[in-house]
Amino acid sequence: MNATDRTPADLLRSALAADPARPLVTFYDDATGERVELSVATFANWVAKTANLLQGDLAAGPGDRVALLLPAHWQTAVWLLACASVGVVADVGGDAGAADVVVSGPDALDVARACSGERVALALRPLGGRFPKTPDGFMDYAVEVPGQGDRFQAYAPVDPEEPALIVAGAACTGAEVVERARADAPALGLTGPGSRLLSGLSYDTWEGLSAGLYAPLATGGSVVLCRHLDRSDEAAVAQRIESERVTATAR
Repeated sequence: MNATDRTPADLLRSALAADPARPLVTFYDDATGERVELSVATFANWVAKTANLLQGDLAAGPGDRVALLLPAHWQTAVWLLACASVGVVADVGGDAGAADVVVSGPDALDVARACSGERVALALRPLGGRFPKTPDGFMDYAVEVPGQGDRFQAYAPVDPEEPALIVAGAACTGAEVVERARADAPALGLTGPGSRLLSGLSYDTWEGLSAGLYAPLATGGSVVLCRHLDRSDEAAVAQRIESERVTATAR
């Protein structure tokens, strides 16, 4: 990655320029058996479409707060980078009532209704599937995002010194996210391009977000993101580590 990258969106642009075909996020859900692998190019395309939805249809801009009521999931990772691309604050597990926009998984819809602004629901079904019936008061992300543009251009430049992320009540600027992710890499076993980290950590702490997205992205590595990893026995996890060519783990 480039030393001049100052925001998570910068990191993604550099990854796309370096090797768009390499895997970036491989997602497992051990409750459903789902496996999804996204290359840098595919992930970046989802981010562009989601950023266009956020900036255009949802009218969000720098300084706005987006509450992400979502688990560790590949679509959550997409939303985190979409927020960084637009310049809004991604408030992970944040107060929906204080947010300008709320993005909710199926298990948090009742809490998400406290948001008086725009509400987006994610079914979190395999292959990004939609809800059988759109929840009342929400737009269905899987319905709205496919028609969005494949290229994104922010209306206003993203300031790396402005707040970009809130997790566990602590705020970070975009520059701080990048700096902390790079600093975390050695302890996580991320040594550079080719490193592949398996993370079973949740996204409700900085440690989980760093291992599950930011540190691999900042070092040219990739992540095998596992939800419900505790439902698999050690033999199954060991087999996954071997088959996915994992070089380090965070559990």
